[in-house]
Amino acid sequence: MSNEKKKKSFPTAFTVLFIVLILVALLTYLVPAGSYAKLKYNTEADKFVITMPKGDTKELPATQETLESLGVKVNVEKFTEGSISKPIAIPDTYEELPSNPQGLVKILSAPIQGVYDSIDIIMFVFILGGIIGVINHSGAFDAGIASLSRATKGREMLLIVIVTVLVAAGGTSFGLAEETIAFYPILMPIYLVSGYDALVCIAAIYLGSTIGTMFATTNPFSVVTGSNAAGVNFTDGIMFRGIGLVLATGLALIYIIRYAKKVQKDAKNSYIFEDKEHIDKKFLSGYDANNLPNFNIRRKLMLIIFALAFVVMVWGVSTQGWGFQDMTALFLIVGIVIGVISGMGEKVFVEKFITGAGDLIGVALIIGVARGVNIIMENGLISDTILYGSSNLVTGMNSILFILVMVVIFCVLGFFIPSSSGLATLAMPIMAPLADSVGISRDGIVSAYMYGQGLMSFITPTGLILASLEMVDVTYNKWLKFVLPLMGMIGGIGIVMLILQVLI
Repeated sequence: MSNEKKKKSFPTAFTVLFIVLILVALLTYLVPAGSYAKLKYNTEADKFVITMPKGDTKELPATQETLESLGVKVNVEKFTEGSISKPIAIPDTYEELPSNPQGLVKILSAPIQGVYDSIDIIMFVFILGGIIGVINHSGAFDAGIASLSRATKGREMLLIVIVTVLVAAGGTSFGLAEETIAFYPILMPIYLVSGYDALVCIAAIYLGSTIGTMFATTNPFSVVTGSNAAGVNFTDGIMFRGIGLVLATGLALIYIIRYAKKVQKDAKNSYIFEDKEHIDKKFLSGYDANNLPNFNIRRKLMLIIFALAFVVMVWGVSTQGWGFQDMTALFLIVGIVIGVISGMGEKVFVEKFITGAGDLIGVALIIGVARGVNIIMENGLISDTILYGSSNLVTGMNSILFILVMVVIFCVLGFFIPSSSGLATLAMPIMAPLADSVGISRDGIVSAYMYGQGLMSFITPTGLILASLEMVDVTYNKWLKFVLPLMGMIGGIGIVMLILQVLI
């Protein structure tokens, strides 16, 4: 009998999410059900539709007078021009409702419904996986990685700086977030060949996006939506958020590069050294530095077209209002074009495309299960109750304590509601008026919302992080070990910027 103890492993992303799912379901038994009345603009009828907590609806004229009578201090044009498209909570309308606890059947069905609700991003992931499968089989990635590795020899740190800064710029400007899932299979081999580990690649991409959205400047899904719902201009407070963006990005780069240098010096310094063989096999299975495919015109053209697809995607998302359906259609077309250029034939193309898509089934299911947690919250009618309790908590506080507690509240709300626009439209009409009672500007509440939810998005299982980790087979505990110290430091930057914004 072996005397060696069986090595304990951290639960998979699926298990972590199911634990969260069960805990949230238990909350529906403990937290009273309740809801605010919701206001939505009906474009066809040019009317406001109010849905009362018990489900009955009524229509009111879409005028500024109607909004004033409801206590919603927002310009009516924000609704009529489409800046606010989701239902917003109406202040002072919270009502307790009959409890709707989510039992075993609901727990089991929520992830299934979550997959249905997330089918747009899931199809995007599948199509992307298919393209990557085709390009991998063609040898284009191996040849391109070798070429890039030679070009960056001795300057590998540029990979970290360029990727982090560009992704942060996308996050702060147009909300680059879920789209970053597409970057991992492409960039991971490059980072590994450069002597880094998978955490360095995840950090450059995920932290760049998270910091960008946390310190958003023109992001339509967070700062613009939140400011509109609060009744202020999104440029209010932009100077403090911009300074925070530069400081947080710089701090993240120092943190990532210090870790990357240690790993590059000795692979045993990696937090995921025990997984190195497995991860290398996954991303570098066909890569042999001594026997690389020729980087010919055909392979160069395939990679150029693939890279241009991302440029077009960024253009479409940032200027044309593209959603995942548009992005999926773009990559499907690109996949077919790449298949033709590869010359591998129809049967081989289809086989490799399906194999590549199949490799990302785990990622797709993670996205669906995470959405299932939100479904449990919505069906259990406890989101508004948590918001109502939070709003009562800060009554009567002085301005500095008030704004700091607001960050904590938005951290908690961000755990349960990872959607930035969803949290903004739900919470901002309730929380923003509280700023008036303590004598601070409402733009401070907008920043508190972004810093709180943004900080929680570093680690929240209901957000994008588990899907990102699943892409590269890194467990959640290793990510926490890596990111928690940095998370604390960036949280400190956010708090300092917020206090200055309130005081100045």
